[in-house]
Amino acid sequence: MRILVMGGGWFLGRAIVSGALARGWEVTTFSRGKSGIPVAGAVAVHGDRERPDDIARLAAHGPFDAVVDTSASELAPRTVLAGAEILAPFVGRYVYVSTVSAYRGWPDEPLSVDSEVLDGPADADAEYGRLPDDWTGPDYYYGRQKAGAERAVLRMFGDGRASVLRPGVLLGPGEYVGRLPWWLRRAERGGDIMAPGDPGRSIQPADVRDVAEFALEQVTRTGLQVHNVTAPVGRETMAGFLDACLSSTGSTGTLVWTPDEVLIAAGVRQWTEVPLWRTHAGAWAIDSSTAFAAGFRSRPLAETVADTWAWLQEGNLPVPHPRWAEHGIAPEKELRILERVS
Repeated sequence: MRILVMGGGWFLGRAIVSGALARGWEVTTFSRGKSGIPVAGAVAVHGDRERPDDIARLAAHGPFDAVVDTSASELAPRTVLAGAEILAPFVGRYVYVSTVSAYRGWPDEPLSVDSEVLDGPADADAEYGRLPDDWTGPDYYYGRQKAGAERAVLRMFGDGRASVLRPGVLLGPGEYVGRLPWWLRRAERGGDIMAPGDPGRSIQPADVRDVAEFALEQVTRTGLQVHNVTAPVGRETMAGFLDACLSSTGSTGTLVWTPDEVLIAAGVRQWTEVPLWRTHAGAWAIDSSTAFAAGFRSRPLAETVADTWAWLQEGNLPVPHPRWAEHGIAPEKELRILERVS
């Protein structure tokens, strides 16, 4: 099997490359080569996806049985479309990693693969859906861009040669966003730890390695495949997650469960200032049953937590990314809130 991985140096892309090589597959990666660490054993081709000449040069390395695209998160749909059009004669199947943000109802309502997708067109530019700086309503810009990229892939490979995967939150070794690493470092610091909301609230992070394996399985599938890719609803809870952080770090810290209304009144930013905390009804109500029926396996979250802590303890660092700085509450603000509930 010969596959092309768009990306391949970061987090999910790197896990896909490693998994493919472990299967004995031939792997070519395509990136700008400005960040990430190449995986030994893969052929690295460098170029810019916004340059058609670079994509044409990449196609000359084919043919490929499949392309797995993990690097289109910051590309306009029309750029994805132009690349897919060039690659189409040289690629058997296109596995596109999208996001649950592509749904119109996320994060406000439960979702399945039958839920409505946002209105991004396949040929949209990077300005489509962008909102003015003073906008205070929901921001669907990212979701519209990803929905448009999905349509771009389906325009060229929608004849039964495409898989569209919509993960939610991905955690695990190599995470560059900073959600799980922040919680691990906070657990390590100990003391009274502000635990957000309902301890029994279901959460659905998936391990990056499991999503990578599922993406590789999609390489071998036929027909159009569309799947949400999350842990099952109800199996994992916020309490279980935070207990795993305490256990993995050997922390003697104490969880102080703080009601949603207290956090909201204190102006705490959901999703970032307290990572993984979100009160929206659909944030953790994503039906991934089609993925499980198609062979997706989701390991226990406690295993992901323990492996990520071990990865950090070995001195590893993720690829630098600006989103890292968005996550985590300032200690003094946390202390002020804890004083209100003590």
